[in-house]
Amino acid sequence: MPSIAAIALGSNQGDSRSILEGALEILAKTEGITPYRHSSWYRTAPIGPPQPDYLNGCALMRVDIGPEQVMQTLLDIEQQYGRTRTQRWGPRTLDLDLLLYDNAIVHTPTLELPHPRMRDRAFVLVPLAEIAPEWIEPVSGQTIAALLQGLDCSGVEKYHI
Repeated sequence: MPSIAAIALGSNQGDSRSILEGALEILAKTEGITPYRHSSWYRTAPIGPPQPDYLNGCALMRVDIGPEQVMQTLLDIEQQYGRTRTQRWGPRTLDLDLLLYDNAIVHTPTLELPHPRMRDRAFVLVPLAEIAPEWIEPVSGQTIAALLQGLDCSGVEKYHI
């Protein structure tokens, strides 16, 4: 039986919408991964150094591979889009984060699940709540919708073409 994984997608360099949709297309062609739902896209204020706004969203996937393999696949896709990691929270062509994998709690040198900062980020929880409001975040025991209640969402706006 497949597992369910939730990922966050973000971009603020280049044609962000095309980049995000391209990443979803690559995921759909990846063996062991079947994206089946994604949120709307949201324009969000950046965290960190001065830079352009982001386009963010989330997607749910059925996966027949483990969380480490999912994470490696996400890193590989980021590299296909020219992602370089030179500045913490700096601008990026593509940022893919594994947020949740079923109700797994994982702490390894290369992977932490649930994503350690997702509970504090409206730009993650707003799109995730759109597609998975009742998913229970396993560390807090709260639903995604409940986690969103306590956050300032003023920097997150639905993106319209």
